[in-house]
Amino acid sequence: MTVELKKTITIPEFQTFIERAENRQQRFELIDGEIIEVPSNPLVSVIAMRIVGFIFMFLQQSKIDGHVSGEGGGFIIDGQVFAPDVAYMRDLPTDKGFEDQPPLLAVEVISDPTNNAEQTDLRRKLAHYMRAGTLVWVVDYVARQVEVHQPGERVILVDERGKLTAESILPGFELAVSDIFPQTKQQIGKVE
Repeated sequence: MTVELKKTITIPEFQTFIERAENRQQRFELIDGEIIEVPSNPLVSVIAMRIVGFIFMFLQQSKIDGHVSGEGGGFIIDGQVFAPDVAYMRDLPTDKGFEDQPPLLAVEVISDPTNNAEQTDLRRKLAHYMRAGTLVWVVDYVARQVEVHQPGERVILVDERGKLTAESILPGFELAVSDIFPQTKQQIGKVE
């Protein structure tokens, strides 16, 4: 019996792959040496941009140095390349290549909670984020809740009645989970 081993992709090979013309319009990550296409949908982008907006406004109002980015960036995290939906960092990112400093906060919005491959890839990423010391919020828009993963701590589940904080990196920041999710047409109809 012959066992076929998968070729592990290096970061420079990954960079070459994503720069190909046919790959430029898609998002990819490098997880454990494997190129993974990042699923997305417009609602995920709306939720991510809402979080970006809240963090950005907090930074402006609090006069705290720091920067928040959307899904366009790539970070080398524990030897992997991830593109979180939202990332907060103290230093301004470069305009070339991947950031070699992991973000202080990464937000991953689940695109499809029923997609087992996406769930598996996310769990693989969480181990690397934890080793890098990154606080991670995993947003589940179907369940309307957020998993908070902090290195060395147990996972905390925050529902729509709760608030997210990041005291060690954003002192004084609070975000009501209910503010993350836009109201659906059905919810708006119930209010009227």
